[in-house]
Amino acid sequence: MNIMDYLKDKILIIVMQVFCMLLLTAFLCATGYPLDGCWLILLVWAGVFSAWFWCGYFSRKRYFQHIENILKKADKRFLLGELMPDSYRLEDKLYREYIRQSNKSVIEHLRKIEDEQKEYREYIESWVHEIKAPITSVALYYARLGQVYQDYQIQETNLETVVQEVLVRNKYYFIQNQVQVEVDCPHKVATDKKWILFILNQLVLNSVKYRKEEGAKLWIYTLSKDEGISLVVKDNGVGIPKAEQKKIFEKGFTGSNGRIHERSTGMGLYLCRKLCGKLGLEIHAKSQEGTGTEMTISFPVSSYLSKL
Repeated sequence: MNIMDYLKDKILIIVMQVFCMLLLTAFLCATGYPLDGCWLILLVWAGVFSAWFWCGYFSRKRYFQHIENILKKADKRFLLGELMPDSYRLEDKLYREYIRQSNKSVIEHLRKIEDEQKEYREYIESWVHEIKAPITSVALYYARLGQVYQDYQIQETNLETVVQEVLVRNKYYFIQNQVQVEVDCPHKVATDKKWILFILNQLVLNSVKYRKEEGAKLWIYTLSKDEGISLVVKDNGVGIPKAEQKKIFEKGFTGSNGRIHERSTGMGLYLCRKLCGKLGLEIHAKSQEGTGTEMTISFPVSSYLSKL
């Protein structure tokens, strides 16, 4: 802080002091007070005001220099509110409290991001172990999960092509678990192919994981409706208990079926819903225990294109 900045900050007070001094001088002269006395009063007034002004300037300068030195030495500058020196001034106390509240919000936000990244990492590691996916491709998905808006490419996407790519990727998994697959997806939608691949792959893996012991089947098809296109992944597996169906998209929820499978993380459907939300899509589940599960992804007509 330099003297010119301090002068600009105190300019209103200086103007008011000069005005009051002139007003007092005019009053004293009008009442017949001696001119020498008026000058003496003005001199004392100016001296007291100058002393107050300069004391205030040097006090504030030392205060802000102290804060500047703290910032230079601090490793974590976002903790400035905790490191600021005490002050008797009300505005300093208020500023310090506001900075503390702001810093607290930043720290909580950072912790939330760290927790989400940790959960994503744990899920991806479990997923890699379970399906033996190439680590490089999985790492790429993981690194971009929180940056969908910065890493999308909306274009016309053939859902038949997407489904076939998922099936080819998991063909040995289907053979190993004796799962038959039927596909009927003639429709095209406007979306990001990479992220739809990720979502669809997760739904397909879930269907295989919670399959019947014998005669396991999987149907993947599309439906055209007035409001858009629906992509349906349907199986005849163990199904989801009715009491758990409202919770399956919650973070970390594994349910009674998930507890039977040691590798269930409770993150798969949570990530699917989160990604669908960022892509402007909706995902719904319909299931009957012992009969099977039907997962539906809804692509509203040009809903995402309207946001671009």
